[in-house]
Amino acid sequence: MKLCIAEKPSVGREIARVIGATKAQNGYMEGNGYWVSWTFGHLCTLFEPDDYTPDWKRWRMEFLPMIPPAFKLKLIAEKGSMNQFEILSGLIARCEEVINCGDAGQEGEVIQRWVMQKAGCKVPVKRLWISSLTEEAIKEGFAKLYPASDFDNLYAAGSVRAIGDWLLGMNASRAYTLKFGQPGQVLSIGRVQTPTLALLVERQNAIENFKPEKFWELKTLYRGGTFSATGGRIATEQAAKDLCQAIADKELEITKVEKKKAKEHPPKLFDLTLLQVESNRKYGFSADKTLQIIQSLYEKKLTTYPRVDTNFLPNDIYAKSAGILRGLTPYATYTHPLLNDGPLRKSGKVFNDKKITDHHAIIPTGEFAAANGLNHEEKQVFDMVIRRFIAVFYPDCEYANTTVLAKVSLTDSGTKAGKSKNEVAFKATGKVIVAQGWRAVFPAGQKDEEEKEAKEEPENVLPDYQTGEHGPHQPQIVQKQTQPPKYMSEGDLLKAMETAGKMVEDEELRDLMKANGIGRPSTRAAIIETLIKRNYVYKDKKRILPTPMGRKLIEIIPNRLLKSAELTGQWEKKLREISDGEYSPAQFMEQLKGMVCAVVDEVRRTPRIALIAEEEPKK
Repeated sequence: MKLCIAEKPSVGREIARVIGATKAQNGYMEGNGYWVSWTFGHLCTLFEPDDYTPDWKRWRMEFLPMIPPAFKLKLIAEKGSMNQFEILSGLIARCEEVINCGDAGQEGEVIQRWVMQKAGCKVPVKRLWISSLTEEAIKEGFAKLYPASDFDNLYAAGSVRAIGDWLLGMNASRAYTLKFGQPGQVLSIGRVQTPTLALLVERQNAIENFKPEKFWELKTLYRGGTFSATGGRIATEQAAKDLCQAIADKELEITKVEKKKAKEHPPKLFDLTLLQVESNRKYGFSADKTLQIIQSLYEKKLTTYPRVDTNFLPNDIYAKSAGILRGLTPYATYTHPLLNDGPLRKSGKVFNDKKITDHHAIIPTGEFAAANGLNHEEKQVFDMVIRRFIAVFYPDCEYANTTVLAKVSLTDSGTKAGKSKNEVAFKATGKVIVAQGWRAVFPAGQKDEEEKEAKEEPENVLPDYQTGEHGPHQPQIVQKQTQPPKYMSEGDLLKAMETAGKMVEDEELRDLMKANGIGRPSTRAAIIETLIKRNYVYKDKKRILPTPMGRKLIEIIPNRLLKSAELTGQWEKKLREISDGEYSPAQFMEQLKGMVCAVVDEVRRTPRIALIAEEEPKK
């Protein structure tokens, strides 16, 4: 018999149905030459410190750093997990081959291999690697099983990540707790958790230390269009008034009218982080909630594998795209024009094999039968995924940019503002959509409150100006002041984690920086939830803020690597290189062990600072 091991009972039963293992047994399905069983996520975990030696049960500085000579596995001490492992262990001992059907990603590989390792698996192992749970995808996957060895590097990266998190988390948390914690208080330090907290603390400090400065701008209204002086900010109100008065009785002359046609590409398909960012912006969903929703949609066979970090599709998906679009029957208004107008658009910004590693972007599968049972929030996220997919086959949005340059000549050079130059230059810009293209797929007039607040000035609709025309205008000065950085939403924090702390709005540039991001798309939501649970951060509507406890913790950490998103991102890059077979796991472990020793030694040498007592979590 061949043993298939899935990551969840629901997934295992679906695989069993497709391959004909229809007889239910205790903890597995049987039939057609297969046993199909499952884990409940992690069944195994790394040893706790005191599993290695009784000395490590005691929290004493002299026992640090704790570096086991070899890392070992144990079963999670939970009755259901232990019972299921016994079932799996018995099946592994009796089968002729194991087919690893775990989630097709780094964590899924670690979960399954730890179970097989703990059970002493000696038989050949194959790997099922699929991006959706549709019947077609499962059948295709079984027709093309991979040798397990093809994923050894993926497993190496996952296991080294887990061991590295153990080494740093256990040692740094104990060291800082022993040195700075209050009685009964545990200070939690993590390789990804701590630099994420530092991002929020740095933003909070920047906001609080910000000193606003007033400045003035000169604008003028001419024939219904608003022009801004190109000289920039004016430092004093009097200088602004002088300049405004100097041009008030002079005519404004149009010196140049430039109209350029431009195109706007459809938005990128979703990876997990971008989906979490957009769900947070649009609906206020937390990263964890969005992950739960998209995981549910995946298990209901409505969308493809969600824990991905690419926005691209492989070329072989193009041939299936028309079929997927036909399956989206409630969206026929948008899909019919595509399906009836010849071949679908194929853009290199969407289809690119070189941008694919483990999986492709999140897209609908085209199966809509289960959609009728979705709750409201699932429908909202599903709608977002569908519209993005449809939009990439639409034409670019075409618009016309108009730039109008103007000037007011100063004949009276006696004013303070006019001594150094004899004219004041102005500029006005406007944008008009000529052809909606992909924008037709997205409902108009649904801007959320955040977008409304961000839009400081109304859109400038310009009349038809002609070069050389001139006439009276209405100048005015506008008082403004410099603004502090904005508080981070959870979406902002996710973007910052993805780009190692650099706030990058451009989607293409963000894509290039993903290799240096901190955490993985599948774990970032859990990191944020952990910070909340430990009372280091809290949510205030859409904002996510550090608590006094979280701020103090970052303050007492002297080690730059522990709290630097950029430096931690470099470690993440090495983990990716291990996954790609381009970096040695052993070399990474030696560097990490050296870092752990340095952290402990640094804590020993740091003077003790009184840390504030832990507060009740904010509501």
